Amino acid sequence: MTVTGPEQADQTKRKRGKGAGAVYDTLRHEILNLTLAPGSPIDEVRLSERFGISRTPIREALVKLAGEGLVVTLANRFTLVAPIDFPNLPQFFDALTLMYRVTTRLAAANRTPDDVAVIRRLQDAYARAVEARDVAEMIEVNRNFHAAIARAGNNRYYAELFERLLDEGRRLLRLYYSSFNDDLPRAYLQEHEDMVQAIERQDIEAADRIAEAHAGQIVRQIQAYITRDSRLNADIRL
Repeated sequence: MTVTGPEQADQTKRKRGKGAGAVYDTLRHEILNLTLAPGSPIDEVRLSERFGISRTPIREALVKLAGEGLVVTLANRFTLVAPIDFPNLPQFFDALTLMYRVTTRLAAANRTPDDVAVIRRLQDAYARAVEARDVAEMIEVNRNFHAAIARAGNNRYYAELFERLLDEGRRLLRLYYSSFNDDLPRAYLQEHEDMVQAIERQDIEAADRIAEAHAGQIVRQIQAYITRDSRLNADIRL
């Protein structure tokens, strides 16, 4: 039986959407995992050949990735993996550390029982990802964990700013886990647990102190890893 008319159009749309979803998922994973290097070009023709689909769903996937800041399209429609702004990392780290502290303090002050339940579920999911050494899941859940804390602070401006910083820092977090050979020490997993407990008991000063220490060790670890890696060092030129 041949499908025609609106039904055929609907099937074509679903097929295209599935294709775009597969491209998006694959490229997103490769970008966050640094398999696709920052600044490397993205060739729509090669992607079309790789996935066996037309360029239309390829472009749909790239638009979605661009919305997350993972790819950029230049004026000549040339697309590349979003570069990491290594020279300005000190400014990024300063902003990130400040937002860790501000959002965690506010969460301790303003959280509801429902907020705590969401944060706790994400912490449990993060612990499972750490145990499985599933780096992609660790990066994703860590982002959502801290975003949930920020939302619990009940200030949408801080929450939106922090989420933008968290999204921008996802590939740096890949370097963080690489520095431990993807086996995160349990002491650093405990920092998350301590943070949750401080928020739950509404201990604002403890929440601030733990958040500052947590951000500090992440920053130091990434900086040390970059210093040791000659390829990354060549990109920084600080």
